[in-house]
Amino acid sequence: MGTRWIPTGVKRALRWGLALPGRLLAKPLSRRGWTASVYYALFSGHFSREHRAVLLGKARFAELLRHPEAHGAFLRRGIHRLEKGLAMRPRRPVFGEAFIEPLTAYYGEAVALGVLDPAEGRWARDVLRAYFEAVASTPVITRARAQFEAAEAAVPAFPRSEPPAIPYASAARPGASVTFEALQALAQRRRAVRWYDGRPVPEALLRQAIDLAALAPSACNRQPFWVYSSADAEAAVAMARCAGGTEGWAENIPCTLALVGDLGNYSRERDRHLIYIDSALFAMQLMLALETLGLATCPINWPDTPVAETRLAKLLGLTPELRPVMLVSVGYALEDGLVPYSQKKGAGVLMRRVSV
Repeated sequence: MGTRWIPTGVKRALRWGLALPGRLLAKPLSRRGWTASVYYALFSGHFSREHRAVLLGKARFAELLRHPEAHGAFLRRGIHRLEKGLAMRPRRPVFGEAFIEPLTAYYGEAVALGVLDPAEGRWARDVLRAYFEAVASTPVITRARAQFEAAEAAVPAFPRSEPPAIPYASAARPGASVTFEALQALAQRRRAVRWYDGRPVPEALLRQAIDLAALAPSACNRQPFWVYSSADAEAAVAMARCAGGTEGWAENIPCTLALVGDLGNYSRERDRHLIYIDSALFAMQLMLALETLGLATCPINWPDTPVAETRLAKLLGLTPELRPVMLVSVGYALEDGLVPYSQKKGAGVLMRRVSV
């Protein structure tokens, strides 16, 4: 029977009364970090899922650190840190001592298990080679070099390519023929399209766009996210319906992508926002790439609500440290489907000058 017998007005009054202490105490308790924590402990559970996810992410990171076959964040971050040291001007004669031994040990175990993607393995090997050629010897670096050389001698080398996958001069970057006007036209064409003509989205185009989007910047190159793609229209609609902003148009979506951040990439709470930053950088390049392939998209907002998170987690099989960041609908635009004008702010509104 539940609470259906209670009049709506009484329900509203009860909710208002229960929320009153929290409303009265919100401002005074917001003055200090610890008092704000008291507020959310006593009056609101809105951050409880995030707290649990971050804590489980820390535990997952520690667990996967012992199993290189299942985790690449430690290796990717360490190799990228070496790249930054190699690129430093002026380059220090000794750097990376704080992490080079565990990094080479991890690399050696991953190589022995044969679990590294060939491209990532080549990159790690090339950067480590460049590092040991450039850095001065110390007891720590000598031990790490021996670990690296043992790993190299124990297994076949990763495929070679020229130039090696190490830091290179800025002038060697590929040339780009894209003008500002062409980029502006692409940005203006990329609108939130919600109406599609029903044609299925070829997986080959999705893969092509994802490969390009993966070139987006990512903190320490960890790329802490996964892309879940609907296998058919039925799955696309089911995924889209999990979001609150798709009511009335979810049924015509032929493909839905879910960007899911993986907090198992981090050992510290300070990094918890990176899944959202890096996923957003990836998502923007993904949508632009899909636009160039003739596909329209709509980024779908993902508010942190228990019902929606539970539904999507069940549908995708997500564990708590895997946090939905956003959904993206993909399809061929219906030619007579309307697109919101959505006036944007300009530089005159957005820019704030800073002087010291």
